[in-house]
Amino acid sequence: MSSPLLSKLSALLPDTAPWRSSRDFRLLWVQGLVTYFSSALAMVALPLQIKELTGSPLAVGAMGAVELVPLVVFGLYGGALADAADRRKVIVATEAGLGLLAGLLLVNALLPEPMLWPLYVVAAGVSALAGLQRPALDSLLARIVPHEQQTAAAALNSLRWQMGSIAGPAIAGLVVAYAGHAPAYGVTIAGFAVSVLMCRRLSPAPAAHDAEKPSLRGIAEGARYAWSRPVLLGTYTIDLAAMFFAFPNTIFPFLADELDADWSLGLMYAAGSVGSLVLGLTSGWTSKVRRHGLLVAGGAAGWGLAIAAAGWFGNVWLVLLCLAFAGAGDMLSGLGRATIWNQTIPEELRGRLAGIEVLSYSVGPQLGQVRAGVAAGWTGTRAAVWSGGVACVASVGLLCLALPKLLTYDADTDEDSLRRKAQQDRERREQERRDGVRQETAGSA
Repeated sequence: MSSPLLSKLSALLPDTAPWRSSRDFRLLWVQGLVTYFSSALAMVALPLQIKELTGSPLAVGAMGAVELVPLVVFGLYGGALADAADRRKVIVATEAGLGLLAGLLLVNALLPEPMLWPLYVVAAGVSALAGLQRPALDSLLARIVPHEQQTAAAALNSLRWQMGSIAGPAIAGLVVAYAGHAPAYGVTIAGFAVSVLMCRRLSPAPAAHDAEKPSLRGIAEGARYAWSRPVLLGTYTIDLAAMFFAFPNTIFPFLADELDADWSLGLMYAAGSVGSLVLGLTSGWTSKVRRHGLLVAGGAAGWGLAIAAAGWFGNVWLVLLCLAFAGAGDMLSGLGRATIWNQTIPEELRGRLAGIEVLSYSVGPQLGQVRAGVAAGWTGTRAAVWSGGVACVASVGLLCLALPKLLTYDADTDEDSLRRKAQQDRERREQERRDGVRQETAGSA
């Protein structure tokens, strides 16, 4: 194979610069992988246990309703908390809390007659702690990874998530099927214990000395900032529109029936993750992109087109291929969003904006499942899928017309991006100065 061809192929591989340059990024990446795999066991075992205790699909579906409100409330509060407290401490405390909740699941599973209500309490608690933790995790990335490596870091994190989302549930299903609920919860506890130890090794991430305590006024300040920035507003609204109109996962069982391919249901759920994984493995080129708003809009439009095609085709293999393309488009849009967020939001507001981000990519799919179910009841399953994809593309186009600054965003010229880069450079020099002082003190001692 010629050297130029090798060079072109290597350029497609994921950019590992954040892994090489940041010890904290390496710790968080591995910690996240451990958490994904270990928590996947509880994610599979918990709804299965509710099913076995009740035999009711409604009882299993009620988990979503139980989880939504805590996620919204604590996601917003967690954003304010991330700006007011040491983010490392928030991450460690919430990881420990998640481990304790897994312990409650284990105790309940070991009872002669496990009870139902603790399962819902734990589901709500997990959602609340996840809402508290996610803004601290997301906002930490902008501090530990250099400005120019944000897209590469987002790609590596997405790759980790896709690995966990594909392999984690598959392994979890085998463990639960052959070992039962209690061993699954036990492995989850062990995973969180390892995660806590790794998070404790992170560098301190204290809030600014003049940071205010978490409050409704602080949350509102973050919302006003987001509203005043058309580029940020575009990332939120496009993601919400794409998920609301074109997230048909809840009607996949009916789509498989219409295609006379019941065997394909699991593949339908996995296809999007496979597409995202393929894009992640070939994401090296995204590190050279500077127009990240185009990634957001283009990826979301690609997602909508692929979903529309999935609803139009009657061949199950073409449907699966379309769903894989949809996953790739969703990941491309996600890389653009994450890069813009981390490159433009000032450090003092990063946590609160991360709380809004949690809502933008969690509420959309929840509402999208409701839309898909209602539309399928009115128009039929395949029509609900393809019409949602068309509506997604149309809404992305309208939002781009309404918020043109999103498409013209350039990381090298955008004022917010340049301001954030200068801020990060100052923070890095200050951190290097503090490290030098500590080393001198340790040497003299």
